[in-house]
Amino acid sequence: MGYSCFEVEVADKVAHVRLSRPDELNTMNRAFWVELPAVVAELDGRGDVRAMVLSSTGRHFTAGMDLSVFTAGDALGGDGGEVGRVRARLRQTALMLQDSFTAFEKARFPVLVAVQGGCIGGGVDLVCAADMRYATDDAFFVVQEINIGMTADVGTLQRLPRLVPEGIARELAYTGRRMPARRAAEVGLVNEVFADHETLVAGVLDIAAEIAAKSPLAIWGTKQTMNFSRDHTIADGLEYIATWQTGMFQPGDMMEAFAAKAEGRDPEFPDLLPSPDDF
Repeated sequence: MGYSCFEVEVADKVAHVRLSRPDELNTMNRAFWVELPAVVAELDGRGDVRAMVLSSTGRHFTAGMDLSVFTAGDALGGDGGEVGRVRARLRQTALMLQDSFTAFEKARFPVLVAVQGGCIGGGVDLVCAADMRYATDDAFFVVQEINIGMTADVGTLQRLPRLVPEGIARELAYTGRRMPARRAAEVGLVNEVFADHETLVAGVLDIAAEIAAKSPLAIWGTKQTMNFSRDHTIADGLEYIATWQTGMFQPGDMMEAFAAKAEGRDPEFPDLLPSPDDF
C-alpha cells in the first residue's frame, strides 16, 4: 500500500518507517492521522515484523499539527448543526486522533522513535506513545499547544508524566519551553543521544535488530505486561502475567535459546502468526 506521508521498508524483520514530508516540516496533515495507524496495523498484521523504527527526514522530526487540520471546520466538529451534535463530533475527532498514536501501544512489536531537530506539539504526543525514544544532539522537544492557547489533547498530558518526573512534565506543559536532547536524556524522556542524524538512525536500527533477534512471542508478552503494569497496581500486574503465562508460555522458544547457546549459534525463533483479518 502506498502512503503520502510515510516511506515504509522491512528488512531482516525490522520495519523502518520514515516521515516523508520534509519540505512541510513533516507536519501532521489529515492524511497523516489516517495513514499512521494504517501503517502500524499493516506491519503488525504481517506477523514477521519484530520491531519498528520511526524516523524522519529534513530539518525537523515534526513541527506538529498541520494548520489545515485546525482550519477545516468539519474536522473540528462541523460549521453548522445543533451545538450538542457538533460538540459530540469534536469529541469523536479527538478520540480518533488519540487512537492514531495508541496504535503504537497496541502493536505486538516494540516501536522505537529516532528524533532529529524539533519534536513539536503533536510530535511529543507521538513519541510519548512509543516504547523508546532516541535523539540527535541538536534535537529538542516542545509541548507547543500551550503556546497557541490550547490544552494538549492527544496523549502528552497522559503519558509524559509516566516517562519523566511529574514536576518536569508539568513545567514543560505549563511553559511551552524547549527541552534540549541532553536534558531530555537526563530526565529519562530519551534513552540515548547521538551526534547526528545518520548515526542516530543507524544506532536505533541496530537496537531494533537486537530486539528482533529475541523470541517475538516473549517480546510481545513483555510489552503487553509492561503496558498493563504501568496502568495498574503491582498486584494486578502479577495476576496479569500469571494469566498470560498460563496461555502463552510454551517451552519451544526457551529450548531453542538453550540449544543455540550450547551449539554456539544464534537462535532461530518462528514468526508470530499473521493477525486474523476475517472470520
